[in-house]
Amino acid sequence: MQDSQIIRTEYSEVMKKSYIDYAMSVIIARALPDVRDGLKPVQRRTLYDMHELGIRYDRPYRKCARIVGDTMGKYHPHGDSSIYEALVVMAQEFKKGMPLVDGHGNFGSIEGDGAAAMRYTEARLARVTQEAYLSDLDKDVINFVPNFDETEKEPEVLPVRIPNLLVNGAEGIAVGMATSIPTHNLGEVIDAVKAYMKNDDISTRGLMRYMKGPDFPTGGIVVNKDDLVNIYETGTGKIKIRGKVEAEEMKGGKKRLIISEIPYTMIGAGIGKFLNDVCALVESKKTSDIVDISNQSSKEGIRIVIELKKGTDVENLTNMLYKKTRLEDTFGVNMLAVAGGRPETMGLKKIIEHHVDFQFELATRKYQNLLAKERDRKEIQEGLIKACDVIDLIIEILRGSQSVKDARECLTKGVTENIKFKSGISRKMAAMLRFTERQANAILEMRLYKLIGLEIEALMKEHETTLANIAKYEDILNNYDSMADVIIEELDRFKKEFARKRRTVVENAEEAVYEEKKIEEQEVVFLMDRFGYARTVDMPAYERNKEAADAENRYILSCLNTGKLCVFTNDGKMHQVKVPDLPFGKFRDKGLPIDNVSNYDSSKEEIVYICDSEQMRYAKLLFATGQGMIKKVEGQEFQVAKRTIAATKLQAGDQVVSVQVITDNHQVALRTREGYFLRFPAEEVPEKKKGAVGVRGIRLKKNDQLQKVYLFEEETEFKVVHGEKEITLNRLKAAKRDGTGTKVRG
Repeated sequence: MQDSQIIRTEYSEVMKKSYIDYAMSVIIARALPDVRDGLKPVQRRTLYDMHELGIRYDRPYRKCARIVGDTMGKYHPHGDSSIYEALVVMAQEFKKGMPLVDGHGNFGSIEGDGAAAMRYTEARLARVTQEAYLSDLDKDVINFVPNFDETEKEPEVLPVRIPNLLVNGAEGIAVGMATSIPTHNLGEVIDAVKAYMKNDDISTRGLMRYMKGPDFPTGGIVVNKDDLVNIYETGTGKIKIRGKVEAEEMKGGKKRLIISEIPYTMIGAGIGKFLNDVCALVESKKTSDIVDISNQSSKEGIRIVIELKKGTDVENLTNMLYKKTRLEDTFGVNMLAVAGGRPETMGLKKIIEHHVDFQFELATRKYQNLLAKERDRKEIQEGLIKACDVIDLIIEILRGSQSVKDARECLTKGVTENIKFKSGISRKMAAMLRFTERQANAILEMRLYKLIGLEIEALMKEHETTLANIAKYEDILNNYDSMADVIIEELDRFKKEFARKRRTVVENAEEAVYEEKKIEEQEVVFLMDRFGYARTVDMPAYERNKEAADAENRYILSCLNTGKLCVFTNDGKMHQVKVPDLPFGKFRDKGLPIDNVSNYDSSKEEIVYICDSEQMRYAKLLFATGQGMIKKVEGQEFQVAKRTIAATKLQAGDQVVSVQVITDNHQVALRTREGYFLRFPAEEVPEKKKGAVGVRGIRLKKNDQLQKVYLFEEETEFKVVHGEKEITLNRLKAAKRDGTGTKVRG
């Protein structure tokens, strides 16, 4: 039995170390791309696995389930969904500047439709991936490391020959940090890399003469060109993108807006949200110029059509869409990547510098490897040429040898003891032979047809080529300019083969300014039914339908159409609703769920009270909770800009049961669930701040709770029904606050 050892240590230190280890694991091994190849581990492993499975661009597609399963089993033990998601994204043209996977089947759409299950879809490597990402894996240019269970080897980094981090961008959330790098144009990025290689003192502004800015696969317009220099200098900032909107003339003098390009951030559910936002602008009467909106997008591209009324101010409406919807959006840039095993936020020049250093490292290892092979080839060729000159002697040695070992020793060391020669001269000449081990093996394996004259001539030419290659490789390895020329030549080839025209326009555009039509201020009536649907109608419409309105609606109050309403809920919150956000129309119009225009959540909260914000300014509110706590609060405390605030402080397990406007003339009557009534004057309720719990209004019996609060004036008879009994509250015995009250049987 082994001796167990107990290590005594501070628990917080263990937790701290464990969390740091976990965080670094997520940062380095999961979420962030490597600055050298611009790939996250899951992407790198998936591409390498496809390469190993032989799923090349010129071969048939293979099921994605096979790729995902193989990757998970060999290299990435983190669940099939994350691997398949990475594979899908690498195949989506609308997400990647340059897709790395050629997908076959349903790989999702720009409108947010998900890809089909992996058992239905197929994939293979894209040609650019095969040629620019994986082509030199066999030339010992990168290190291989053991996989998670040390049964396989996987590349530490792929030998990517183009600046993939900039071309395809990256998005990832780690622990305590996130990366967000926009996509760029391949041709422009290559030009910027070449400019840096020719002059490494070039500034960020100088690099941007070649690389204008981001180039999103969805096109669009970058409107803050002047901010880009600082963004690329620091590696952080915000890029403003707009969709491309064009006006088209229609019959009858009408016009329509055609949105043919969208901001990159609108990909997926953002398109549906944009359509809903435009509909909401119409419903809330923010604009009356839009007649219809339709999404006519297809595989050919985005096409959203907005039909307009005759005489619409197109420029003003377009600016309104930029301001009120995601047609103008912000792309947050944080160019964070793993460099030298550490996460680092880098500017444009730093990323290009890392890329160029990596290219020189790849080229050095590649040409060292090629040079070694050419030198080996040269050695063998020289041996064979020399052997051809003394072929008769070599044949005599081979015929006179008893074994291959004897023949090899004669060729390499001149040992002739165990070999029969025809003459002493042959023996003397054989003793002078000093072929290398490699040359001797080549001679022993040489076939007789190699002695034909043409074959010998071909061998001589091959030797000349080998010598030329050795000179070339030595020049590349010993001369910076020569290696740079080779790298630039390769970059030019990739640019010619794979570059495409820029899609995103980069410019300085004026701030979108639109003039809101001023609402003519008028008094309206707010109506909300028991299902939470709210709307406003004008006062005459309410008066005409007063009886039906009172019967059908839970809350009715008059307010200004430019004001705000305060919604108090049982969990002690106050939500503000802007009256202009509510639909205004005919009495029988349906209305809008109040959840849609506020932070109120009907699935978690119950409305206790609704009042007009302006009318409440000079009033005092009485708060009462289920545990019997009460207080008065100045209405001015609720004059805030925030949409949601804490209206009161609640004790554990407590909730608000009543909020009402109270005056000093009021009498307060509290009623509990068990039928206890307590009456006292309003002046006994202390005034508190909204952040206070309040004071006890009534002493509750065990398992009892406050249920109702009534406010009435002593001179006015006030009746309520309790059970089957009608009670006149004015006749209740006046008492003090914090009493137990009187039990009334219903």
